[in-house]
Amino acid sequence: MNSEKHLKISLLAPGIFLSGAVAGLAMLLQMVEVHLAGRAWLEGLVLAILLGAAIRTFCRPSVRFDAGVRFSAKTLLEIAIVLLGASVSTAAVVAAGPGLIFGIIGVVIVAIVMSYGIGRLLRLPHRMAVLVACGNSICGNSAIAATAPVIGAHSDDVAASIAFTAVLGVVVVLCLPLLVPLLGLSFAQYGVFAGLTVYAVPQVLAATAPVAHLSVQLGTLVKLVRVLMLGPVILALALMGEGQGEEGQRVRPPLRHLVPWFIIGFLTMMALRSLGFIPAALHMPIEETSTFLTIISMAALGLGVDARTVARAGGRVTLAAILSLLALGLVSYGLILLLGV
Repeated sequence: MNSEKHLKISLLAPGIFLSGAVAGLAMLLQMVEVHLAGRAWLEGLVLAILLGAAIRTFCRPSVRFDAGVRFSAKTLLEIAIVLLGASVSTAAVVAAGPGLIFGIIGVVIVAIVMSYGIGRLLRLPHRMAVLVACGNSICGNSAIAATAPVIGAHSDDVAASIAFTAVLGVVVVLCLPLLVPLLGLSFAQYGVFAGLTVYAVPQVLAATAPVAHLSVQLGTLVKLVRVLMLGPVILALALMGEGQGEEGQRVRPPLRHLVPWFIIGFLTMMALRSLGFIPAALHMPIEETSTFLTIISMAALGLGVDARTVARAGGRVTLAAILSLLALGLVSYGLILLLGV
């Protein structure tokens, strides 16, 4: 038994080490960005994919790295998703009131449908369209990373979706404050708008902090509601998912595959956090561990990416992401007017 474990470890170790090294370099580059520019224009997660893809493109690692890279891209990512649930609490969401909460849920659902439709109209493959839709409508990179294993997305699709979504996220953070005078938004309205349209929680803080503290508070709260939609959306995708039989017939996978273990883990950790069973002192270490494992997984995804495939998909993915973001902005602004925030 021990010899089998040692053999498995020896098979996985090279790829895990390589993925971890790429992730460490990405995090170092992010620190350099913060030191030189005051903020990370490209997050470590995105840099990890780019570095991994560059290594794969210019000096493809030997086959002895493959097993560990696959393990890092799948199993470590699933563990990271479970830990991500511990960073979400429902307490602040309940305090916001039912009108805003249901409105946010409605925006997420409408945005997913619209984004998916835009992607398919632009002839994106089904899985790519789903990734772009979920990333655009929920929480950017995290949603894409969480959705990918459920729908069986290819590494190229994941990398392309995250790369272009991340670039747009930076553009949104820089440009969104300009809408306050252009649209005549109050601080409260802008906070809600930012929370509905910006991809990641740190980006919400970056987009709202220059405007007002009230915008920061409301933006963060609205963003948390969007993050809460990640679990139900992934579960719905798993329940609706269908595969292909050997002769092309559409078949439904077994129940154990309909509800992957990491989805149950995510919801369980979220419940434990909300019920107070996870000590406050552990919140930050768990979140940091989840982030680091996700970056390692993204490095592994990059190491499995054919850059030429990503380049071929680039124009359509970029256009789909831009149009989806504009549609999300219109729907979000409509909600603000409807609720009279």
